[in-house]
Amino acid sequence: MEQRLSLVTLGVADLAAARAFYARLGWREAAASDDAIAFFDLGGFALALHARAALAADARVPAAGDGFRAVTFAHNVRTRAAVDATLAEAAAAGGTLVKAGEPATWGGYSGYFADPDGHLWEVAHNPLLPLDASGRFTLA
Repeated sequence: MEQRLSLVTLGVADLAAARAFYARLGWREAAASDDAIAFFDLGGFALALHARAALAADARVPAAGDGFRAVTFAHNVRTRAAVDATLAEAAAAGGTLVKAGEPATWGGYSGYFADPDGHLWEVAHNPLLPLDASGRFTLA
């Protein structure tokens, strides 16, 4: 298997509400989206939003379950101030502030928000992994 991530699909309770939340964050849906699924181009891979029950049915697993999903997403930014601003933007867009920005044990600064379905997003400034002009970092 080639070492690559192509797509992350989030199962959501209300597709219209999830679309609206990510739109309020300033994200633009890709033309490949339709009534059943929303795609967002993330520069080399994509985020998709799909109805939770339909996604579970496709995988042939139960749709029930909540709590910590053992997965978080990370959005790295260039400064500590950008962490706080991004967390505030997510809360204003309808997300929930889970953990305010604070110094991290690994030498950076981070906090968390949850989208309307409880998917956790870490917003982090990591001085050890500076971002290039396009917002990407390269692992050594």
